[in-house]
Amino acid sequence: MCGIVGCILKDKKAAPILLECVTKLEYRGYDSVGIATPDSEIHIKKDQGKIKDVNKKIGLSNLPGDMGIAHVRWATHGIPTKENSHPHTDCSGNIAVVHNGIIENYKEIKDALIEEGHVFKSETDTEVIPHLIEKFMAQGLDLESAIRDTLDMIHGSYAIAAMAAAEPGKIVGAKKDSPLIVGKGIDEYFVASDAPAILNHTNNIIYLEDGEMVILERSGVTVKNMLGEVIKKEIHVLDWTPEMAEKGGFDHFMIKEIHEQGESVRNTLMEAADIEKVVNELPDIERISFVACGTSYHASLIGKYLFESLMGVPTDVILASEFKYSAPALNDKTLVIFISQSGETADTLKALRLAKESAETLAIVNVLGSAATREAHHVIFTRAGPEIGVAATKTYVSQLTCIYILVSYMSNRMDLLEELHKVPQYMEDILADEDHIKEIASRYKDSQDFFFIGRGFSYPTALEGALKLKEITYIHGEGYAAGELKHGPLALIDDGVPVVAVVPPGISHDKTLSNVEEVRARGARVIGLGSHEDKLLKSEADDVIGINESVNELISPISYIVPLQLLSYYISVEKGIDPDKPKNLAKCVTVE
Repeated sequence: MCGIVGCILKDKKAAPILLECVTKLEYRGYDSVGIATPDSEIHIKKDQGKIKDVNKKIGLSNLPGDMGIAHVRWATHGIPTKENSHPHTDCSGNIAVVHNGIIENYKEIKDALIEEGHVFKSETDTEVIPHLIEKFMAQGLDLESAIRDTLDMIHGSYAIAAMAAAEPGKIVGAKKDSPLIVGKGIDEYFVASDAPAILNHTNNIIYLEDGEMVILERSGVTVKNMLGEVIKKEIHVLDWTPEMAEKGGFDHFMIKEIHEQGESVRNTLMEAADIEKVVNELPDIERISFVACGTSYHASLIGKYLFESLMGVPTDVILASEFKYSAPALNDKTLVIFISQSGETADTLKALRLAKESAETLAIVNVLGSAATREAHHVIFTRAGPEIGVAATKTYVSQLTCIYILVSYMSNRMDLLEELHKVPQYMEDILADEDHIKEIASRYKDSQDFFFIGRGFSYPTALEGALKLKEITYIHGEGYAAGELKHGPLALIDDGVPVVAVVPPGISHDKTLSNVEEVRARGARVIGLGSHEDKLLKSEADDVIGINESVNELISPISYIVPLQLLSYYISVEKGIDPDKPKNLAKCVTVE
């Protein structure tokens, strides 16, 4: 949600580079864009709308100077307008700031500044920041000290980058509860919300902690705490390449990332030895709690089924935003597993910090050096690579792979680990049937409602299938445990309503088929996911997506999600929707 880029370059114009970098942050969700560069004064171009449209209209890259800051905004305070777009300035226009996060006490600060004579031009909470900096610099402070005093006054979350015409050649950044990284190139320096923005220029990354500031100058980068003391920081060398963050010939990032899932599983399986080490470090555990949001929550539900069915360990799954209400029940015999693609999800991080006070914590994340990796007692990395599409695909199957490996070692079920190595081939078999799934999508693209049903391990798959549909097609979709149909949802089944039934071979097969018969009897059109050899399913379903008969129920969630991702993707494309940038959503939710 929102994206920041700043840079100081050598012998290059900054604006074209900032435009290129900020375009790489479109996936975070945005409704406006702006760039500021300084020389003797601050030059700003910004407006609401898509980057390509704004650039065509006002020429974002036509700004002077070899340094600057840029921003894509996702509206919180104030509707999308040119005035509410970032960067924001002070009264004189000589201080420019970009900001991610929410300033909770901005109204009282704004009122006080207006009484002092400051004039505001926007409805945003962000605008109080440059005005506060202006106030403190007018008292004789330099930019760095003025920002420090400003941050002492504001409450809430923030990642900021700021510059002042009075101090050319300097950008100051700071963070609290919103991600901000630093990139070190050869005599060039960057600050950004996320690594994909700057991968074309450097993969040498410094991760800032909450309460840290960074000063970018032509001579180098300095990180300090809020007392002004210099901090020595480790440089992380990312193994992501710029090509990983490109479409590679695919129409959208989402379909590219669906096709990369087999490789993501293979790469994550290479973490097995490290996961075994984590298992060996764990204390005696009597209870497990998963904490996550969105797609990661569905991965956690599958973890619950695995731990309880294979180990008999009581396991619960808690939405990160609701975690504080369950935290008092934790103790030192509880393992709390946090799952986050970015490792920067605000609700998840807050829950992690609370859980650390009384329980053992383990983070499963995709981003090396992210906040969750630095705060949890134990860390497991998924190896999905950068995921640009807002709707999670390859990070989901990588999270599942980590959970399966973890359970394999904790339960000593090496047969499960062996089954995991077959999953990439199962996925490739499904992708070979892509044209068939595309045809099904075209038949159902005008449906108003979808229902997804499954039992046992297939129930979370139904939930995730429904979420994908909602996210990228804007069609109402609901996932249900198939056995719950009679307890209310069956009243919603009418003639022609599509019901997607997840029916792998196994102990839940026959019961789920009986539920398929129930919805068919009420006029539903059934899309069945099951074995190629399942004659009963073929006789009951209107459309069938066949999956390798060797995929057993226990391992089915990793494979069976692929056709549901494809179904949603192709419905989205048929409806003329960009699946990479669903409305109102952001890739990384960094505010509560």
